[in-house]
Amino acid sequence: MAQFGTMAVSPTPREPEAVLRDVFGHKSFRGLQGDVIHHVTNGGDAVVLFPTGAGKSACYQIPAICRPGVGIVISPLIALMRDQVEALRQAGVAAAALNSSLTPEESSDVRRQLRNGELDLLYVAPERVATQGFRNMVEGLDIALFAIDEAHCVSQWGHDFRPEYRDLAQLTELFPGVPRIALTATADPTTRQDIIERLGLEGAEVFSTSFDRPNISYAIIERDKAREQLLTFLAGHKGNSGIVYCLSRAKVEDTAEWLSAKGIRALPYHAGMDAARRNAHQDIFLKEEDVCLVATVAFGMGIDKPDVRYVAHMDLPASIEAYYQETGRAGRDGAPADAWMSYGMADVVQRRRMIDEGNAPDEIKRLENRKLNALLGVCETAGCRRKAILAHFGEDYAGDCGNCDTCRSPVESWDGTEAAIKAMAAIYRTGQRFGAAHVIDVLMGKVTEKVERFGHDKQAVFGQGKDLDARVWQSVLRQLTASGLVVVDHAAHGALTLGQGAHAVFKREQTVILRKDRPKKSADVRRQLAGAVQLAEPAMTVFNALRAERLRIAKEQGVPPYVVFQDATLRAMALARPRQLHDLLSIPGIGQAKLERYGDAFLAVLERQAD
Repeated sequence: MAQFGTMAVSPTPREPEAVLRDVFGHKSFRGLQGDVIHHVTNGGDAVVLFPTGAGKSACYQIPAICRPGVGIVISPLIALMRDQVEALRQAGVAAAALNSSLTPEESSDVRRQLRNGELDLLYVAPERVATQGFRNMVEGLDIALFAIDEAHCVSQWGHDFRPEYRDLAQLTELFPGVPRIALTATADPTTRQDIIERLGLEGAEVFSTSFDRPNISYAIIERDKAREQLLTFLAGHKGNSGIVYCLSRAKVEDTAEWLSAKGIRALPYHAGMDAARRNAHQDIFLKEEDVCLVATVAFGMGIDKPDVRYVAHMDLPASIEAYYQETGRAGRDGAPADAWMSYGMADVVQRRRMIDEGNAPDEIKRLENRKLNALLGVCETAGCRRKAILAHFGEDYAGDCGNCDTCRSPVESWDGTEAAIKAMAAIYRTGQRFGAAHVIDVLMGKVTEKVERFGHDKQAVFGQGKDLDARVWQSVLRQLTASGLVVVDHAAHGALTLGQGAHAVFKREQTVILRKDRPKKSADVRRQLAGAVQLAEPAMTVFNALRAERLRIAKEQGVPPYVVFQDATLRAMALARPRQLHDLLSIPGIGQAKLERYGDAFLAVLERQAD
């Protein structure tokens, strides 16, 4: 295999701390950022496992600026490339993307900049890197580094597998001596090891921090009139931007239409929409405030909007990784945010069917079922949800978080062994051929046409569950399914069957502890977070004036407002009230380029507010 050398270029070297201060407007690195950046700047390979919002992009952007040549960033999504390139340009960094959205003239201009050594960073898709044309294009160029973003896509175990990522292992042979950095916010221990092996990064330094997102409040409720539950949740987020995830395209459209009729500015987004309409909705969500985007999981990965205040799930995600990735789109700015989900037995049935009917090999299906079981465990836990989520990523969380529904409003548990025995007996005595609704009818002694037709009213178990109401039996069956004591047989149209551990429960060798579902009146246990990110007067008035100026500038340039300045920068500005241009450099997020570009405009706003 041919090797490509690097062409010697010797610009004045820049220290990472100087780039952080002068370009990005921050005084110090966060967490392990500095360790990663110095390691890669000095030529080392790295695997970076940081949660969303921990500043992963700086870990390759700053070394690319400090090292000679151009940093090649391999990114799976055009939207991600576009946002990051625009943010870098705003900060005075020479960045570009090469992807299918460019016109031939634009592509030619990017190639010219690349050949002339005018770029600090170039964003490309993995499909492009795998081509001989790309290799010909960069042959002879000085390459600062290769950054492989969203690296979980390389793994067959990951939740968003991209086969093209496999070819990236060739980079070390094609470009010897060029450092590589792989980054992800979503990887359990198995996926992490798969990433390292498939990218040939066995010798790389692994940098891993806590996956905890302490600013995100988790709440998972039992489904009961899901739309009304969603409406109650959204009432606490008036004026906020957020995402509502639905499993199907039809449900996305119906939910968006229903929310719009209820006075909420809701827009649908899914892969089946006309591309122009879909892109328009995404742009509105990115560039405007108070927008609820109702979407399938086709939306989200690589979206850098920092001020998403909530993510709601109307359907169960596929795994804890998917749940963590999707909820992680909230609160990227570090301010309080909500992750809310309603789910029920129908979700379990649907997800199992999707796995069973998929085309994946049996080994992958078994893994997907285990991952779904892990998520169900989080849904049904009576303990701290954050602790359960982090445990899946191999992290031990000490104590309880105090920022999830089960911590703020502890859930009672009860000895459900007898109830489990009755439920599983009803499943067994009716032939393991029926779904939850029929099993509950039998337990409750309800005479229906189906019960009479199959003679189940003659079974000894008929009516033995009258001591509990139907809603409790739904919870029992849901939790037994989550634990694996009951299994959904999709080949038999969703019939409930007994799992491997059922025999031990029947013999009373195993105790079954169940959580009590919350009463309907207290089902909504979310916090009111809308005020948590607000400032007290008079700073709030100044902040709103600064936001208005930011919006004016953003519309004038056709970019999202957060590309100009993030809310955190405006809040700091509203509190500090700087009077001179050089004073603005003390505000986090203001570097030299933004000072020159926007300093006078925002100082003028502050002066008007001081009058």
